Amino acid sequence: MTPVPDHAVNRLRAWRKSISTRPFLARGGTLPRCPACQLRHDWCACAWRPELKAEAGFCLLMYDSEPMKPSNTGRLIADVLPDSTWAFLWSRTQPHPELLTLLTDPAWQPYVVFPDCEKDPARVTGEVVLAPGKKPLFILLDGTWPEARKMFNKSPYLDGFPVLAIRPDALSTYGMRVANCDEHLCTAEVAACVLEVAGQPAVGQALQLWFNLFSSRYMAGRVSRAPGEDEAPLLQALSAIRERMQEP
Repeated sequence: MTPVPDHAVNRLRAWRKSISTRPFLARGGTLPRCPACQLRHDWCACAWRPELKAEAGFCLLMYDSEPMKPSNTGRLIADVLPDSTWAFLWSRTQPHPELLTLLTDPAWQPYVVFPDCEKDPARVTGEVVLAPGKKPLFILLDGTWPEARKMFNKSPYLDGFPVLAIRPDALSTYGMRVANCDEHLCTAEVAACVLEVAGQPAVGQALQLWFNLFSSRYMAGRVSRAPGEDEAPLLQALSAIRERMQEP
């Protein structure tokens, strides 16, 4: 059995599960899954998971049950970037002390990733411009779109940060949960776009490939369809990335 990667989202998932007072019943939650990649055991994708480093950080604010969902894609960011991804359950009035410490760490320059800011349009930017010695910390609001908007509007500790608006050319390919707008991307897709904007396209491409494989196999599992031959380019690309990871 593939060991579960030790990263922020999986640790948060384990903690959230430990405090649950009743079983979590998510769509597809009863299907036997690989505990590491959350795909059907017979379609496990762990052999192709890339693990990279980036000159950027991701702070996931996750709505209450989001870490428990096998369809969650914030976990994919932590899969690829375990050393620079943090995850916290969202709270309007009692944010986690470690979250507040991270947001004020002088090594980081935080950006809230969201499409708009109607109350203060001056906060919105499409570029990542860093002060000397700073690395970008991208704050992602991980939940459904109504939940993400609630988190954006009701988190006063985020109000002082610029808002990075991502307007991708390609529409979302994510079919597991339907967004209110075709241009709304899932969390992993947003992170891949953000990495490109931040000047790290190779890492963004690796994350996008990992998401594409997960999405393809997750959707196939919903209809009991075996993964198709169209996966071959994905597997080849991810295998090439893993080979480069092992180079001295």
